[in-house]
Amino acid sequence: MTATESPPAVVARATAPHRWRVARLWTVVLVFLGVAVARSVQVGIPLRDPHGAFLLRPVAITVAVFFGLVVLDGVRRTGQPRRPGRVLAAVRTRWTGRRLALAAAALLAYHVTYVSYHNLKSFNDLRAPRDSMLLRWDRSLFFGHSPAVLLHDLLGQHLAAWVLTGWYETFGTLVIIAFPATVVLARRTADAYAGIAALVWVWILGTATYYAIPSIGPFHAVPHQFTGLSHTLVQDTQHHYVAQRDHLLAHPHAADAWSQLGAFASLHVGVTAVILGIAWWNRLRRTTIVLAVFLLGTVVATVYLGWHFAVDDAAGLAIAALAWVLGPLTVGARRPPGEA
Repeated sequence: MTATESPPAVVARATAPHRWRVARLWTVVLVFLGVAVARSVQVGIPLRDPHGAFLLRPVAITVAVFFGLVVLDGVRRTGQPRRPGRVLAAVRTRWTGRRLALAAAALLAYHVTYVSYHNLKSFNDLRAPRDSMLLRWDRSLFFGHSPAVLLHDLLGQHLAAWVLTGWYETFGTLVIIAFPATVVLARRTADAYAGIAALVWVWILGTATYYAIPSIGPFHAVPHQFTGLSHTLVQDTQHHYVAQRDHLLAHPHAADAWSQLGAFASLHVGVTAVILGIAWWNRLRRTTIVLAVFLLGTVVATVYLGWHFAVDDAAGLAIAALAWVLGPLTVGARRPPGEA
């Protein structure tokens, strides 16, 4: 600070990069929201949040998870003895009003993206699916064989079905924890925004691939390939989603018309890969290894259970890689220094 500069001027200069990060991230998010609004007008169906499932309830859960992680972070940063007063002091030191505002802006940007994604995904189910093309691609890649059937033959259709169902269903919990953790546990605000921006981009890019190739999934295109699997909640969910889509097609303007089907690209794979990238970005080696194993299992589960074609998973990895190019560029962040 020079002799002529006032403290407020120094603070304003220091926080300018963060203000630009917020502005850049929100510019992307608002453009995506604008696309959702335009598509809503085009199909004559308003933007929806059925039963608060994609905005209201997730926001409430995020607030709870965020503050829980903040407390755990405060405990981690407090030396012995860890008394409540000392933990509270550590939390207050790290989580200033400005830092909380930046965190709220990042998390809200994610939620606006997420609800826009779900509405665009629902509108896309009004279009004719092209699963037959994806089936041909899979068969070409696997020399005339179905990758799902190959996995059934290799792993069996009973115990593996239960294990992979549990593996697949863990994705929701992972996402619920991972994106608030991206903000709370990051050493720098720039790192938090790089991770959130990558997550925003993977949902946007995933939506673009849905529109490029509308699809439902192998369980619907070739159902006979999955009849030998032990019955788990996966089949119930698939039947429920198909019924939702049928209702949307029959009564697109009904208040409860909604659909959640889309195979190409796999966002279970894409989002998981981005979360793995967040761990890598923050140099969390053990977490990165665990997430790499989880990603591999997710790839297997999506094909084995019939949710996705193998090419969907390849596309999911591709858009995750692109999201990690666009995310840091969007917010002007560089990977923190340290060991490679």
